[in-house]
Amino acid sequence: MSVPLPLAGFRIISAEQYGAGPYGTMHLAQLGAEVIKIEPPRKDGKGGGDTARAVGPHFLRKDESLYFQSFNLNKKSLTLDLRTDEGQQVLRELVATSHAVANNMRGDLPSKLGLTYGALKDVNPAVICAHLSAYGRDNERAKWPGYDYLMQAEAGYCAMTGEPGGEPQRMGLSMVDFMTGTIFTIGLLAALVDAQRTGKGRDVDTDLLSAAVHQTSYPALWYMNEGDETARTPRSAHPTATPSQMFRAADGWMFVMCQLPKFWDILVDRIGRDDLRDDPRFASNGDRLSQREELTRILDDEFSKQPMAHWQKLLAGFVPVAPVYELADALDNPWLKTIGMRDSVDHPDRENVQILASPIKLDGKRLPNRAAPLLGADSDAILTDLGYDEDAIAKLRAGGIV
Repeated sequence: MSVPLPLAGFRIISAEQYGAGPYGTMHLAQLGAEVIKIEPPRKDGKGGGDTARAVGPHFLRKDESLYFQSFNLNKKSLTLDLRTDEGQQVLRELVATSHAVANNMRGDLPSKLGLTYGALKDVNPAVICAHLSAYGRDNERAKWPGYDYLMQAEAGYCAMTGEPGGEPQRMGLSMVDFMTGTIFTIGLLAALVDAQRTGKGRDVDTDLLSAAVHQTSYPALWYMNEGDETARTPRSAHPTATPSQMFRAADGWMFVMCQLPKFWDILVDRIGRDDLRDDPRFASNGDRLSQREELTRILDDEFSKQPMAHWQKLLAGFVPVAPVYELADALDNPWLKTIGMRDSVDHPDRENVQILASPIKLDGKRLPNRAAPLLGADSDAILTDLGYDEDAIAKLRAGGIV
């Protein structure tokens, strides 16, 4: 984009790894912030970097994975050993010119590594210290490692997902990571706005389990207030609205959602089944809910007469409808090109790496992207900007600090 991005001029340091934290800070980088990713340096030519760099099965070069590209577009990489006095000195010098320090470490580690507001406020009173952990920093689980799938299990997602009577199922993607990363950045940005007004920073915390529980949303309130425990439904059906579920077309599955009574009337009219509108078994949503199994059988018979494309053309814009795609079909959908949700970046080891664009638009345009950085690609430039000369940088590198 030729116009300045809204976070241009803001510097955010992030001691991050793997998924949730990097996903959140990537949004900030795409919105124009200078996001400096702090990564452990290699020791004796081995290891180092965000563990996501080594997540297979697909690589651009050794220890430079496509997985890593998913979460780290537009960032810079600084290798720095925060466990050393020299690394802490570099961190504090960097904090002096930064607006926020983010991390997604285990809950007990930020205080040990000097990443809290209490540790950094003397360097920069306005700095925001944003923390994303598995279970929080202020309770007996602070030292527990934790991952998305565990949160899906403990927050009830697995028990709510799948067909009635089947085994518990997790969601197909690490949605708790993505939700928590997004909430993490909302908290960071809110605190940043306040710090710009007041000159005073603070700690901001979120954790995977809290975010996962929060996303149980209305079923949580139904249970907490009415003792109504939302159960699995066949065909991934909505718990109350009917018909709002998957149906069989001639060539696969599709999802039809009559969330409002008007959509039921439009549906039966569009498919030429006015007799269903007049059938007393299906007169109201409550009637249809009580007769869901029979209604499913009738609509399956009807929808199975034609392929999905026929029904989408007939219903689209009138009744909420979508094909149930395999992942390949979903990503090859021409509609993604129409709306600009596929993009490409050039990486040092491969031109035209295909990526997903940001879902955010500014002035009607998608945000610009560049490839995720190689490990330590920006270390020299960042250190030089802090006043380190070539000899000082060489000494830090020789000592395994960067």
